[in-house]
Amino acid sequence: MNDDFQIPSLRNKNEDYLKVVDSKWYSLILKICDEINHCTHSFFRDQGIKSVFLPITTGSISSPIGLSSDSLPVGIEIAGIKTYLADSMQFLLEYSCRLTEKGTYYIMPSFRGEQLDERHLNQFFHSEAEIKGELSDVITLVENYLKFLTTKLIEKMSDDIIPFSKSIDHMKKMVSLKSFPTISFEQALKLLYETEGAIKYREGYAFITNIGEKKLIEMHGGFVWVTHFKRLTVPFYQASCGMDSSNALCADLLFGIGEVVGAGERCLTGRDVCDSISSQGLDSNPYEWYIKMKDKYPIQTSGFGMGVERFLLWVLNHNDIRDTQLILRVNGEVQPL
Repeated sequence: MNDDFQIPSLRNKNEDYLKVVDSKWYSLILKICDEINHCTHSFFRDQGIKSVFLPITTGSISSPIGLSSDSLPVGIEIAGIKTYLADSMQFLLEYSCRLTEKGTYYIMPSFRGEQLDERHLNQFFHSEAEIKGELSDVITLVENYLKFLTTKLIEKMSDDIIPFSKSIDHMKKMVSLKSFPTISFEQALKLLYETEGAIKYREGYAFITNIGEKKLIEMHGGFVWVTHFKRLTVPFYQASCGMDSSNALCADLLFGIGEVVGAGERCLTGRDVCDSISSQGLDSNPYEWYIKMKDKYPIQTSGFGMGVERFLLWVLNHNDIRDTQLILRVNGEVQPL
């Protein structure tokens, strides 16, 4: 490969940022992120979904992840008051959704207290939206959004992307799909039963590992929705499946590195939220405002969050998410920039 298209080995020394300035890889990262940003605004504006400015701090943990995640809240202190850096703006998107006809969205940083590795970043960019509607509505929105982004990248940046990705066939395939394959969580477990390392267990519940995610992606030709996870393994704000209260109305879209998009239908009423909080053994006090909002304005909404860097990783056919940021932030380390 021409040295111009090598990915520099970074993140080990304080002068790594100087290598970034000389790198065609990071120049391309900047250009693709710029295109994603502009295309996101264009797509949602055409849908009548409004952009919204939101704070990156929150007085309550914005997304108590549940049993399926090892991420912890990132707590900070400002002027003597304990607060948190938001790991999602889903709650405030729900709030702002009540001020619009169709919904709201944003792209902004999210913060996670977890181990940095090939698949996880401590700070990443989140493209999130909340709309008035059900799970099926937001799944359709996600598919249309991804196809729109991918189409624009093919049209405008193929010549820049191919020297690094080697091919854009995966991008063309996504655009050509009428809809993405969909399986339930229970169906996924059956498909993975004989795949070593694909399923792990925590507190009596089964979870699909990254090995399992990649196997499901392979089985379904590159893209697959996994839906209806067990209720007690997902955040409390996800609605339950009607009479089947053991499952949640949620879905993860798997492609590339694994889970790239998470989506869900939200609890409708304050009573629903209280019941869900109680079933997970959480303290309801930090969420009193959220419960009151549901009581006074019981609007059915659904939403999604996409990890921008995970989408970028798929576009570039790369395997280490730590190489997708111009400036990497690592929890517990002093940064030179």
